[in-house]
Amino acid sequence: MATHKLTVEGFGEYEVEAGKKLVKALEDSGVDVSHRCGGNARCTTCRVKFRSGEPTDLSFDEEYRLTDDNVKGQFRLSCQIRVDRDMHVEVLMLASKEGWEPGPDVER
Repeated sequence: MATHKLTVEGFGEYEVEAGKKLVKALEDSGVDVSHRCGGNARCTTCRVKFRSGEPTDLSFDEEYRLTDDNVKGQFRLSCQIRVDRDMHVEVLMLASKEGWEPGPDVER
């Protein structure tokens, strides 16, 4: 199976299975990324900033949520992105720093 390199600011570099949701790739790599709504693009706690490798397309749910919250262009939702290339990201909300559990399991 194909893999891509995921670089996470402050955490390291990881080989990630192509097609995996970014939020799951982060979590499976030991990053305590928040996802309070379970990956449904409702809570926007799985925020990431791309340093490189940002996909240009947005899912309908991500587009709607970011536009509705007037934050489009400020960050992306890792629960709505599939790893389809090498990516370098900064996780903006870590569950441990926010004082909560990451959230319900996200569909793979």
